Amino acid sequence: MKKTILTSLLVLGAISVKAQSYVGFLTDNYSGVNSLIANPANITDSRFKTDINIVGASTFFSNDYYGLKLGDVITSDFDFDTDGKKYPKDSNNFFGNADVLGPSFMFNLTPTSSLAVFTRGRVGYNVNKINGDTFESLSNDFDENDDLMIDEEDVYLTANAWAEIGITYAQVLMNKDQHFLKGGISLKYLQGMGNAYASGKDITIDYDADGTPLPGGQTTGSIESVGEVNYGHSDNIDDNFEDFEVEIVDGATGFGVDLGAVYEWRPDYASYASTDGANSFKHLNKYKLKLALSISDIGSINYKNGTQNTYDITGTVNEDDFENEDNLEDLLNNLYTQTSVDASEKFALPTALHFNVDYSLNNRFYLNLNTDFSLRSNSKVNTNRIPTMVSFTPRFESKWFSFYMPLSITQGSGAQWGAGFRARTSICGFWLCHDLITK
Repeated sequence: MKKTILTSLLVLGAISVKAQSYVGFLTDNYSGVNSLIANPANITDSRFKTDINIVGASTFFSNDYYGLKLGDVITSDFDFDTDGKKYPKDSNNFFGNADVLGPSFMFNLTPTSSLAVFTRGRVGYNVNKINGDTFESLSNDFDENDDLMIDEEDVYLTANAWAEIGITYAQVLMNKDQHFLKGGISLKYLQGMGNAYASGKDITIDYDADGTPLPGGQTTGSIESVGEVNYGHSDNIDDNFEDFEVEIVDGATGFGVDLGAVYEWRPDYASYASTDGANSFKHLNKYKLKLALSISDIGSINYKNGTQNTYDITGTVNEDDFENEDNLEDLLNNLYTQTSVDASEKFALPTALHFNVDYSLNNRFYLNLNTDFSLRSNSKVNTNRIPTMVSFTPRFESKWFSFYMPLSITQGSGAQWGAGFRARTSICGFWLCHDLITK
């Protein structure tokens, strides 16, 4: 039964163990239609008149509970259970996502405006404010002979898979001497593919290994608990979180919006003056300094057929009764008090603010500073969020090849470095992540 509880707690991670998208690549001026992910304004005054994407993928995982070094992982005798370092604390957090950009294309409408149509598949999950000692005890299937005290206070778990089809429009707003400004908007239709969430309020659990007398003079463990447990899910996941698959869910739709603006300082604007129109020197980056601001993922998905259950778990049960229950649903229904059954909460997209600074050393070498801030609280039910990240990326860039080496500080994971490259107009490279700081 303990493994069933653990499975239920970690089902969010089981949906995907894969969170920021395309680190380093989206700052490249030749990232084409992919760049609308970072800022919808990017598609106009692009280095391309037209760009087509077949498929691209990015994954990311961050946490402040478990740490390892890339150099250790590649050794033949590395063991994740014993060689990785654990940092349990009162409030640990886990972030993860997978992001697939499907068939998409962009093209110029006019010399100063562009349009893009894109498809995208995404998976995201969060475990917020979980007690690290609790997680460690459950992951180790805690010893039945040892007492255990769990003090969780509040904890939030969320996972969602969804698809997007969207349209992006971008327009040059100002092009006067050394000042250039463009803006863009993406409108997205969202289709839910699966959603599960859980939360606990003021949770404490006291496990006494031999605290309850039985007939015949024997004793069994007792479990005294206080608090409220709430869980919800889409109708393609059963109440035990044991049978689920990513699929189109009827009645699970929503809308999303991305907004963005880009300012460029062009002190050498006179060098690009021409009577040939706005497309003159289109193949060249004209800025010395570029500032970009965007807000992504404004919106939500309403799982109309989903359910939410709430239980008061205040009480004491003996370990034998606990272990005799077949699954999580039977455990809660038979041993605790169900206080409500409702429609599931709307899933809130991981709304975030992005600020980017790109400095041109010359026409080949650039220095980039990118920041991503979550605008979602870590104390909201059924809400996805990204970790805050600050990245500094030196970059060599040309039309046919780019190489970049991000140095990042990520909430929960400390300092990391990586490397990647672009060959021709698509990502043909790699992204490696290496811890620089041992917590």
